[in-house]
Amino acid sequence: MRIDLHTHSTASDGTDTPAQLVRNAAAAGLDVVALTDHDTTRGHAEAVAALPAGLTLVTGAELSCRLDGVGLHMLAYLFDPDEPELSRERELVRDDRVPRAKTMVGKLQELGVPVTWEQVARIAGDGSVGRPHIAEALVELGVVPTVSDAFTSDWLADGGRAYAGKHELDPFDAIRLVKAAGGVTVFAHPAAVKRGQVVPEAAMAALAAAGLDGVEADHMDHDPATRARLHGLAVDLGLLATGSSDYHGSRKTCVLGEFTTDPEIYGEITRRATGAFPVPGAGGGPAA
Repeated sequence: MRIDLHTHSTASDGTDTPAQLVRNAAAAGLDVVALTDHDTTRGHAEAVAALPAGLTLVTGAELSCRLDGVGLHMLAYLFDPDEPELSRERELVRDDRVPRAKTMVGKLQELGVPVTWEQVARIAGDGSVGRPHIAEALVELGVVPTVSDAFTSDWLADGGRAYAGKHELDPFDAIRLVKAAGGVTVFAHPAAVKRGQVVPEAAMAALAAAGLDGVEADHMDHDPATRARLHGLAVDLGLLATGSSDYHGSRKTCVLGEFTTDPEIYGEITRRATGAFPVPGAGGGPAA
């Protein structure tokens, strides 16, 4: 089995619609794909409706968190999307995205960049607006050559000249809320230092003690030595070690299935989940 547990669609900052994403996942030879848009489950229904036969969908979200001033992302799988407390927190994060993005646009304008809110809104479309959309605007304007080049201290990285914060969950609260909603939590790309400051690995022990289920060890932003170290840390802390592409369509260079999760680990994730269950493809028909 080929299992990719971290992808994004136009419901947040990917370039594939949810329907396109599941069709592309099947074409890439995946057996299981998780749709984990930022702080939203809005793409799930479309993905389920378009799900090809032979592909299983894991519903999820990537939650925006912050610990001691450092941003981190928490992958949440197979939770009840209607659980009130978790839904309320996701809504707070989403509601803060627009004013945050407008603040960053204003900072860029002060730096002499001729970006406009209208340009960023056009790029974001119906998705949850975020830094990748602003980064794409900078690429369009020729300020930086690629989206990744916008995530530096000069521009949009945490603490960068044009950075602005938003409402984010405490990761311990995120673990508690996802657990209460019947879901499973995995710390996303915890050592992606190229994105900016990361949470010290020592903090992972505290997160594990609080109920964290796993760590995304195999990821494009982790070099081989880092991946090996994270696999060892997962063993030491009793965490599940996953692998994923973090696919964003054409917005990033990673491809579906670039990194995958061991079937036994996937089986344990589904065993632990009680809020929702993986959805088997029915050939693109409506969900049963």
